Amino acid sequence: MASCSWANQINNRNFLSGIGFKFNLGKYPKVDFFCNSARIPELKLATTTQYSYLKDIDVPGEKLTYGDLTIQFLVDENMENYKTVYDWLVGLGFPETTKQYDDLIRNQDDITQPDDPNRVFADGTLRILNSNFNEVAKVKFLDMFPVSLSSLDFDATSTDVNYFTARATFKYTVYQLTSSI
Repeated sequence: MASCSWANQINNRNFLSGIGFKFNLGKYPKVDFFCNSARIPELKLATTTQYSYLKDIDVPGEKLTYGDLTIQFLVDENMENYKTVYDWLVGLGFPETTKQYDDLIRNQDDITQPDDPNRVFADGTLRILNSNFNEVAKVKFLDMFPVSLSSLDFDATSTDVNYFTARATFKYTVYQLTSSI
């Protein structure tokens, strides 16, 4: 029977709450101001098979696969945060003219390297908060870019005032989970 060591026990017996978070999107601060839902994406390790004459055995592979990052945010009355993601997507996809991509690159606050193609990416940070709303961990997403933006469904027959929320989905290279304690 294994012995129990107090050094290996969890000191804080409180549980993590789903409402304790803040999301920041580097050079696009208008998007994160009203963020009301985010999740740490799934992380999968590929496996490979070690063949045997008795039973094939799964062993750890070499590549990680990261799920998409999806955030939900309240749309402000002037639609500034929604339009920020919209403009970012249009700039990346340039559906009408390549000038839309050039505008995305050049219409940013940092003008030190105006022709750098990496300017289409942004880093984001999901800060995890404890029950006292102190940061306990953070998840940094590197080289993010949007791949989808949800629709906004207007309905004049609605009897209640419902404020719009939008979902934006992002791809990124990797995320790093670090403890703040």
